[in-house]
Amino acid sequence: MDRMTPLDAAFLQAEDEEPGISLAIASIAVFEGPPPTPEEFTTLIAGRLALIPRYRQKAREVPLDLGPPVWVDDPEFDLEYHLRRTALPAPGGDEELAALMGRVMSTRLDRSRPLWEYYVVEGLANGRWAWISKVHHCMVDGISGTDLYNVVLDPTPEQRPPVDDDWRAAREPSNLGLAAASATDLVRLPLAQARALAGLVRDPAALARRAGATVRGLGALAGALWPAARSSLSGPITGQRRFAFSRGTVADIGTVRAALGGTFNDVVLAAVTAGFRRLLQERGETPGAHVVRTLIPVSVRPPGTESVRGNEVSLLLGDLPVHLADPVERLAAVRREVELRKGEHEAEAGATVVEAAGYGWFPAVASPVRAGWHLPQRTIVTVTTNVPGPREPLYAFGRKLEEVIPFVPIASRLRTGVSIFSYCGQVTFGVTGDWSGAADVATLAEGIQDGLAELVRAAQRAHV
Repeated sequence: MDRMTPLDAAFLQAEDEEPGISLAIASIAVFEGPPPTPEEFTTLIAGRLALIPRYRQKAREVPLDLGPPVWVDDPEFDLEYHLRRTALPAPGGDEELAALMGRVMSTRLDRSRPLWEYYVVEGLANGRWAWISKVHHCMVDGISGTDLYNVVLDPTPEQRPPVDDDWRAAREPSNLGLAAASATDLVRLPLAQARALAGLVRDPAALARRAGATVRGLGALAGALWPAARSSLSGPITGQRRFAFSRGTVADIGTVRAALGGTFNDVVLAAVTAGFRRLLQERGETPGAHVVRTLIPVSVRPPGTESVRGNEVSLLLGDLPVHLADPVERLAAVRREVELRKGEHEAEAGATVVEAAGYGWFPAVASPVRAGWHLPQRTIVTVTTNVPGPREPLYAFGRKLEEVIPFVPIASRLRTGVSIFSYCGQVTFGVTGDWSGAADVATLAEGIQDGLAELVRAAQRAHV
């Protein structure tokens, strides 16, 4: 039995407080054909389950919120339930694949079972097939979710042998047992707090630096909580999703960086900014300087620990400069905004708060989180997450993985979200939209792709 962190628990609580909303993250992996048979697919996943113990565990709430939810073995685990199969209608192109993804991600995962599903999708153009991976956000973040590819897939066309597995489900605890164990943890909590504090005071200089960064970061985050300018990008959302995606290349981003400066993340954010500018203009709205405030997840996972072990993320909050028409000026503005947010230690402050929550009394932590989901959130307009994927090709059943298309969930009045994923020299932009509030997600996806192309042309002109 493993306890969730407060951040993992928050993703689970969000579904409780927003009926119909799904907080699963996902991706589409597109492979060369032909597709595997049902038997081949089941055999492959069965041979990897020993490496992903969470896939055979389900989430259990603790009575009276005495502790965070826990992961327990599912004694009725049924692998076949989690493996689905479907097919695209002709011609099996991007539009059909995106439409399927929207439908798949409009359905919440069954909370009485382990929180994941895999879909084999047949009927893609040119004889290809796809693998949709759908996993609840309380189980993984973007980095650890990406690491699942390295666990399940092969680094060469030769398939790895299955992993020996002697799993037997542990006895599922009763509600009384969960409550008693959590009550015991609460009694021990002061000791854990004292140990954590002792660890901090061993290095007073480092503690002072961290405290200063946290105070500065919290001040910056508080300043960023001012409501964003009103637009059609925010508002009530349904549980139904639309999806679209577009593409770029790592080489194109490198061209922009070499000529115009900035990081990889700066360039893709500038392309996303161009997409939102077009979306607002197509809707007949003015792209103002403070209309699109985005939450940017930042991984705080220590290097070398990219495993399937929950969420280890913090955040930055920044305004995308959609008011600027010139692509070079937009990139420069994005660079300034990101550097400002990093310099004010927003991510460090967020990480400290999350870490501190882990030593807090969970009943006191859970209630404000639940209450927060009912507040009329008008600060964050969208989420923009950039996840680096494998740089070398991966394979399943000897078939090469051609591309990965990411999906980010939306909630709390966010009608759109953008996820960026790089794999083997390619970059894919996945755009999530609310069914009613963002029917034009394809406009945003196309605008992002065109925005990157515009930056490449500007870089080429600057290079001449």
